[in-house]
Amino acid sequence: MHISDGVLSAPVVIGGYVATTALAGASLYKLKPEHIPRVAIITSAFFVASLIHIPLRPTSVHLILNGLVGMLLGPVAFISILVGIIFQALLFQHGGITTIGTNALMMGLPAILSWWFFSLIRQMNVSVAGFVGGASGILFGVFILAILLVTTGSEFIGVVRIAILAHLPVMVIEGLICGSVSTFLMKVRPEIIGCKIC
Repeated sequence: MHISDGVLSAPVVIGGYVATTALAGASLYKLKPEHIPRVAIITSAFFVASLIHIPLRPTSVHLILNGLVGMLLGPVAFISILVGIIFQALLFQHGGITTIGTNALMMGLPAILSWWFFSLIRQMNVSVAGFVGGASGILFGVFILAILLVTTGSEFIGVVRIAILAHLPVMVIEGLICGSVSTFLMKVRPEIIGCKIC
């Protein structure tokens, strides 16, 4: 789901950096020094999971785990995903330098929305809440990807359709992963998903 350099128009790239700067500032405001080890571990999981991708012309699919990051970090999830994306772009050319802002927005904002959905539903059923949180992270990410591409030009409509279809299985897989993780953590360490950082 990473967007490479040269795909988006300059106004979209600039808008992505502006929005990312604002969200990163809000995320950093919530971050306290004692949260940094937890954020670092979760950032590492996001970094590795979203590096392994399957090419599917003209796009590619991969696990993102932004729903899981959101579920475990709440609003601090945005800074975690931003750091992961910066390192992916600099070390492995996954995505691009000019699109760090848009890629962070595309994966980080859905992480926060996933946390919000998870928080609303988890009192009723933590497994369902985890599934909805994980699946919604991909759903919102693809929605933002579609907006970014279509805003750049109508010639990307075909790519958007392929990206949506390609990410439907990923949405289900990530929902199952987050549902399983939230169920497991609720049994062994419920305080971890209590969002103490939030």
